[in-house]
Amino acid sequence: MTTVPKVFSVKTTPKEILEKWYHLMTLGRALDEKAPNYLKQAIGWSYHAPYAGHDGIQLAIGQTFEKEVDHIFLYYRDMLTALSCGLTAEEIILNGISKATDLTSGGRHMSNHFAKIAWNIHNVSSLTGNHTLHAVGVARAIKYYGEKAVAISVQGESSLSEGYVYEAINGASKEKLPVIFAIQDNGYGISVPKKDQTANRKVANNFTGFKNLRIIHCNGKDVFDSMNAMFEAKRHALDTGMPVMVQANCVRMHSHSNSDRHELYRSEDERGYVLDYDPLFKFKRMLVRYERFTAEELELIENRAKNELKEAHKQALKAPDPDPSTYLDFVLPEPHIPVKYPDGTHQETGEKKKLITALNETLKAEFRHNPDTFIWGQDMANKDKGGIFNVSKGLQKEFGIKRVFNAPIAEDFIVGTANGMSRYDEKIRIVIEGAEFADYFWPAMEQYVDSSHDYWRSNGQFTPNVTIRLASGGYIGGGIYHSQNIEGALTSIPGVRIVYPSFADDAAGLLRTAMRSRGLTMFMEPKALYNDPKAATVIPDDFEVPFGKARIRRDGEDLVMITYGNTTHMCLEASEKLSKEGVSVEVIDLRSLIPLDKETILNSVKRIGKVMVVHEDKVHSGFGSEITSVIMEEAFEYLDGPVKRVGSSFTPVGFHRSFERMILPNTEKIYNAAKEVLAY
Repeated sequence: MTTVPKVFSVKTTPKEILEKWYHLMTLGRALDEKAPNYLKQAIGWSYHAPYAGHDGIQLAIGQTFEKEVDHIFLYYRDMLTALSCGLTAEEIILNGISKATDLTSGGRHMSNHFAKIAWNIHNVSSLTGNHTLHAVGVARAIKYYGEKAVAISVQGESSLSEGYVYEAINGASKEKLPVIFAIQDNGYGISVPKKDQTANRKVANNFTGFKNLRIIHCNGKDVFDSMNAMFEAKRHALDTGMPVMVQANCVRMHSHSNSDRHELYRSEDERGYVLDYDPLFKFKRMLVRYERFTAEELELIENRAKNELKEAHKQALKAPDPDPSTYLDFVLPEPHIPVKYPDGTHQETGEKKKLITALNETLKAEFRHNPDTFIWGQDMANKDKGGIFNVSKGLQKEFGIKRVFNAPIAEDFIVGTANGMSRYDEKIRIVIEGAEFADYFWPAMEQYVDSSHDYWRSNGQFTPNVTIRLASGGYIGGGIYHSQNIEGALTSIPGVRIVYPSFADDAAGLLRTAMRSRGLTMFMEPKALYNDPKAATVIPDDFEVPFGKARIRRDGEDLVMITYGNTTHMCLEASEKLSKEGVSVEVIDLRSLIPLDKETILNSVKRIGKVMVVHEDKVHSGFGSEITSVIMEEAFEYLDGPVKRVGSSFTPVGFHRSFERMILPNTEKIYNAAKEVLAY
């Protein structure tokens, strides 16, 4: 067994290690140069970002990584890093030409995104630098479970301009997490020079004020300087549990990608200069100069790499293409299926509890049920306070600060680290308060969208097991950023279950099902109903509600109202008023928007013929538009008139109560709209 030296140099590093490195570097460079030819031959690899000029640091990052122990997040230029981590040339090509056997995604994801999830080489998206948050999240799990390991986030220097990257580094510093941020600085973000990104020539120096963060600079073109920097970074992270940033100075020898033409923004002198600094040629010259290898020995290694590449190419071309008929696979994982309450209903006997009590008690029960459950968010874990509405009150007191804790006021950080922490182990379940009010969730949309297609993008290999809670809606006099509805926008994004209960029992049952299910669930909470007696119900122990199963709150024959959330109660009030006039109204409480219970909707529409869709959100582009379209496409011939939509006006929700009354739907507006439909 070869002993790895404490300090690497051309004179002291064992020859067999140098041979391994040179083999990886020549194989990687051969792949890097061959990749564009696949596109020219119409075989694939339509996106390739050449790594030449990053050779030293990429080799070092991969040699530092310990598979199935450490966790690493590569970026799109990390071809040599992937090889150095242990991927084969064939596995690299399978990704490049998008074969069904591609380890990253089976052809579902962009080429040049390398992963091997079984080894903890994680699948990342094309959202620049967003995986920095995932690395911090998985490092949180490494620390919690006491494993001797590190998380490594690899990225270019321009990604440090992103706000969520700052949030990740700030969080790792605050929480003292074993993360290595490996920054490959080639001076360009596509065509944008570094001087247009930051005032500091060395971008890592933007973070010198961060407590607990060590910064190491190295020459990313030099193998030995890069090795020493990365091995020292890992030693420090393992010994102290603290984060490290390694900034490697590189050059980009070619264009940003095969769709970029760097001659349009780089001078001929500059292009020649970077070629002169080729790290592979420098390494080769050193090996010969210091008599570690002869030129003939190195040529043998090069020939072996060329033959390896030829064989890998031959085998990869034989691999099957993806089956396009599987495009609907892996949008959402199979949920937890309730057994005791399969239809999400129960007998109404016993003490009624408020909706806020239902949520609080269910959270506590599930934390007891699964000791690998965690919750965090803004302002929700301070002594006896549990968020601005006290939904999580008492959780930290019972379960401790390691499972229940506050997050910075950084919504991207809250969602992104949940994604990352859930990668550590399938048994982990995470609940987050995505924002204090739903209206503040928008900064997290980058992470929300990225998480939404993790399952599909990874070909079913990973899904974040996360429930996102959001206090939603108006009727509290909150105004802008405190009373808006956002589900109309969220329902347009596939890959997330979205539920919106109206009563305490459904809130408890849906939350329990969400927390026991695999996958991502958006849990919308009508905050105006938290303490409203009309939402209080009896809640059986361990009550569960299945996803995609609506509940008929009132049977009727003359008119059907389809609704959810706050407006469910208004529809019930309006239908009661109409009943006194001899009109029989059916009220369907959807409970679940995605998946949607089309069967219950269509059965009622076909039987009754007159339909209203009512929700608190704006009529314009609200979720009611989708429901109405389903009815028009699948039950048009059963209608006795046009489907009537009732909701908010196409304006923000104003602060003064008089504005709120004008803008939001209410019982009177629903009643008047019902009279119009009935009179048609």
